[in-house]
Amino acid sequence: MHRPIIQVIFAVLALQFGTSATAAELLVSAAASLTNAFTHIGQEFEQRRPGTKVLFNFGGSGQLLQQIAKGAPVDVFASADQETMDRASKESLVEDNTRFDFARNALVVVIPSDSVLRFDSLRQLAGRDVRHIAIGNPDSVPVGRYSKAALLAAGIWDALQGRIVNTQNVRQSLDYVARGEVDAAFVYRTDAAILPDKVRIMMEVPTIALILYPIAVVKSSNNKSVAREFVVYLRSGAARKILVKYGFGEP
Repeated sequence: MHRPIIQVIFAVLALQFGTSATAAELLVSAAASLTNAFTHIGQEFEQRRPGTKVLFNFGGSGQLLQQIAKGAPVDVFASADQETMDRASKESLVEDNTRFDFARNALVVVIPSDSVLRFDSLRQLAGRDVRHIAIGNPDSVPVGRYSKAALLAAGIWDALQGRIVNTQNVRQSLDYVARGEVDAAFVYRTDAAILPDKVRIMMEVPTIALILYPIAVVKSSNNKSVAREFVVYLRSGAARKILVKYGFGEP
């Protein structure tokens, strides 16, 4: 990213979170697909730890990692894939001894609820009736990497290049298909579940690797004690019940 764009991101984070974390604030950067579940978990954590305010920054995992690498004030990082967290570890951005997988998801193809399209194979996406397909940018969005790998395995990645609409995160892909701006989109099963009246799952997409979500405390955190408490809370039965409520499976 160009320096002016990074500066804008920092300005937004500063306005939203404050220029530095306090003992009463926990700043969590998490994959966009965790928005609903983590918002609920954050509320429960606040009740269990009076005086603490959990603030979230949701987005594409790769973009969030880039923000952390540039110095964004973050205490906890939750990614939608292993690759991004591996990069965070390699760059010494997270506390490795706090890292663990807390949830599992599945990749699906969705279409607008009123669509007349019908298919049960990825190869059918190459048909003439499918003109636009929303996919998270494979360079920075985990769901995009999972999708690209599946389309490569199906032998149609190159054939679809003129139809693919790259998005910044999985929720943007979901919004596009919900508004009927694309014919289909690759999203997680948990995302499809939040708009059952606007999107319909056509098929679950097999992935080479399990879609597991890791979490870890950020090394530069100014509030590591509370950050560790939040990460530990993700292991609790109460947090797991919330994740299951929003469609996530056990890792």
